[in-house]
Amino acid sequence: MPRRSSSASSSRGYSDRKVDTTDTRDTFLIICGGIETEVNYFESFRVPTTVKGFGYNPSKLVQEAKGLKAQGDYDQVWCVFDRDDFPKQDFNNAIASAESAGFKVAYSNEAFELWYVLHFEFLNTGIPRKDYISKLDIFLKKKYEKNSNTIYEEIENLQPTAIRNAKTLLKQYNPSNPESDNPSTTVHLLVEALNKFIR
Repeated sequence: MPRRSSSASSSRGYSDRKVDTTDTRDTFLIICGGIETEVNYFESFRVPTTVKGFGYNPSKLVQEAKGLKAQGDYDQVWCVFDRDDFPKQDFNNAIASAESAGFKVAYSNEAFELWYVLHFEFLNTGIPRKDYISKLDIFLKKKYEKNSNTIYEEIENLQPTAIRNAKTLLKQYNPSNPESDNPSTTVHLLVEALNKFIR
């Protein structure tokens, strides 16, 4: 996968000038703990991305990311995973392992659907996973499809609200402890990173 396009040259009058046509967009490797939901969402961003989904626990997912990073040339590597029912220590250890490898983490405690809910309301109370779905049914005015490949377009215009709500939510946890900060998410960090390169 080429990372950069070559510069073009042109002749103007008596001098040759290099015209910089460098593509400054970063290439992303996004490794997801979900096989479809997160993959479908992040593939919808109009940015050069390689998105892969695995049904792995967070620690194994980070190991998979390390292997894939070694096989390709990427500017940013992100690991996307949920708290779910995984052991507490595995969740925090996975975050530390990813960061020590130079990767970034977009986690959700406890489910990725929290990110979707934050597009519509600020939520700072932990609720059962099924309640995220119930809320989305109401907000979307239709039955939420977990593996939807149209959800990005359906809620894209509400991204600024979701980003603001996610940031406000994180500020409530001081000091932060991702495995117990329920609800919380850093998905907005990846969304902001991708949005920088949308054209």
